[in-house]
Amino acid sequence: MAGAARKKLVGRYEVGRTIGQGSFAKVKFAVDADTGAPVAMKVLDKATILNNRMLQQIKKEISIMKIVRHPNIIRLNEVLAGQTKIYIIMELITGGELFDKIARQGKLRENEARKYFQQLIDAINYCHSKGVYHRDLKPENLLLDSRGNLKVSDFGLSSLSKNVSSVISFLTIHTYTSVC
Repeated sequence: MAGAARKKLVGRYEVGRTIGQGSFAKVKFAVDADTGAPVAMKVLDKATILNNRMLQQIKKEISIMKIVRHPNIIRLNEVLAGQTKIYIIMELITGGELFDKIARQGKLRENEARKYFQQLIDAINYCHSKGVYHRDLKPENLLLDSRGNLKVSDFGLSSLSKNVSSVISFLTIHTYTSVC
């Protein structure tokens, strides 16, 4: 097959370009090969996580994202793990960060700000009802989907009520699926 580009597969996902990067992870564009649906794939290096003593934090973030299912919270689809990487498959949000929108256009119009505020309060109220406390709300962690709806992301610094924490400890054991 000369000339044909070979797609990188992780599980059933075809991995594409990098669309974001943080201190401990890269976010890649990917496509579910079964459905054709685009997704975001957060790729974490296991060695980096272990060297920075972040394993419990990552497990907690994944467990929290499994608990919170709300239209204004980024959706976790699944988690895969290979020998050296952890892959967190999430809903692809294409509208960018609220921070970038404010930086580009300056002050938001009142009706637009009200809409985002109502969506944020609804999402945070839902999180609190589940015993989840985000603790890192800022415009950089508020994403906008293609329809202009707000999506809360980045639950890495979240905390849990004591009741939920004991349930999470059990759930994190069953978090990962191996990647062949």
